[in-house]
Amino acid sequence: MKSGFDNEKYLKMQSERIKERIGQFGDKLYLEFGGKLFDDYHASRVLPGFAPDSKLKMLMQLSDYAEIVIVINAADIEKNKVRGDLGITYDVDVLRLRDEFLQRGLYVGSVVITHYAGQNSADQFRARLEKENIKVWLHYTIEGYPSDVPFIVSKDGFGKNDYIETQRPLIVVTAPGPGSGKMATCLSQLYHDNLRGIKAGYAKFETFPIWNIPLKHPINLAYEAATADLNDVNMIDPFHLEAYGATAVNYNRDIEIFPLLNAIFEKIYGENPYKSPTDMGVNMAGFCITDDEVCREASRMEIIRRYYAALNKAVQNEAAENELYKIELLMKQEKISTDDRKVTVACKKRAEELGVPTAAAELGDRKIITSKTSDFLGASAALLLNALKYLAGIGHDVKLIRPEAIAPIQDLKVRYLGGKNPRLHTDEVLIALSLSACGDENARRALEQLPNLRGCQVHTSVMLSEVDVKIFKKLGMDLTSEPVQTARKKY
Repeated sequence: MKSGFDNEKYLKMQSERIKERIGQFGDKLYLEFGGKLFDDYHASRVLPGFAPDSKLKMLMQLSDYAEIVIVINAADIEKNKVRGDLGITYDVDVLRLRDEFLQRGLYVGSVVITHYAGQNSADQFRARLEKENIKVWLHYTIEGYPSDVPFIVSKDGFGKNDYIETQRPLIVVTAPGPGSGKMATCLSQLYHDNLRGIKAGYAKFETFPIWNIPLKHPINLAYEAATADLNDVNMIDPFHLEAYGATAVNYNRDIEIFPLLNAIFEKIYGENPYKSPTDMGVNMAGFCITDDEVCREASRMEIIRRYYAALNKAVQNEAAENELYKIELLMKQEKISTDDRKVTVACKKRAEELGVPTAAAELGDRKIITSKTSDFLGASAALLLNALKYLAGIGHDVKLIRPEAIAPIQDLKVRYLGGKNPRLHTDEVLIALSLSACGDENARRALEQLPNLRGCQVHTSVMLSEVDVKIFKKLGMDLTSEPVQTARKKY
């Protein structure tokens, strides 16, 4: 895939910018990290060249300065809120995040449970963390937050929260997902530090929307599509425009809360060091775009992918209100449709011709590979084999897995495991291919091409099983599906 973003320049500029912001305040900086610290595949899709773990690598350059605090909302623990991309609950993700950070040599100071009101599940999670010698702090729901500033900035507001004991000048505040209370945690610390005579500051690091590109740039529209379920809206920052006479892009929640944030800063310090919500940010991504048209096209494709994701959720009655409608408006605004995604067109055309479930993939050289459901393989499993054969330069008619090797697997699925569908799923066909690779040179060559599937586009004519979806995700392939459910028993 053609690159449109300079990742090395980004790492250098971003770490230098954060160091500058630390120096602006003196003793300590609380840096609210929005989005994902690693596995940021949205950013890598809309900014080709951006590495999914770029933000984590940037932090590793600041490892001597940085201390990580992970925040989780007690209400999310109580309702077992799940990360859609990973399929794990937020409390489990806190432990996963901590392990990932520690493995990279980053210091994790503690965990904060916010919106705490004596929830039993939160108490159990706290006990679990403390059993593993992890420091846990409690922050409470503050009545009137964020509008009642005098009460918030008082001993009965922020003063009621635990004071998070930290050791380093850069405190990175992150969380499993949105709504965890990262900003309130930072502001609470500013209040407590001020009482202790510590000069601390606050800044925000979010990759999107990118503040120094046009409001309606496809990159920023793709961010709106990605957050359609949250109803985020990109806007021109009016405070920035008034203060500097220059336009900057921000989003509604930061703009709406800035007057209150301004009042809180003034209550704590007597003045606000920031003139606008954009001033609070430290994002340098916009300076590292090297090919604007490449990023525009990648972002248009991301909007279409988000549309299909919302469409599938709507069919399963899981979509947030107006989520699909909002993405449709964004597509009209950018003058794009699902027909602009070549792999989608190829898959639908093949399904219409054959009348069976089909799949299509667009590989790195723009070659379109298609497949169909057969007696032995589901369309997705067949697609993987067809794509690997093409990449390895193996003829389409060559059998990588002998039919007599597939039959025992089908027998196992149906006779012994009680399955109804004898066809191999993607995970099963990859295991069978691995076994064939032990004695077959073609199978070995095909298997070695798996890394080259990363970043390729896939579309299927029907919605897939959870197993197949996860395999495509693990392979790094960008999957969309028509909102058609295969016939199955609901109960």
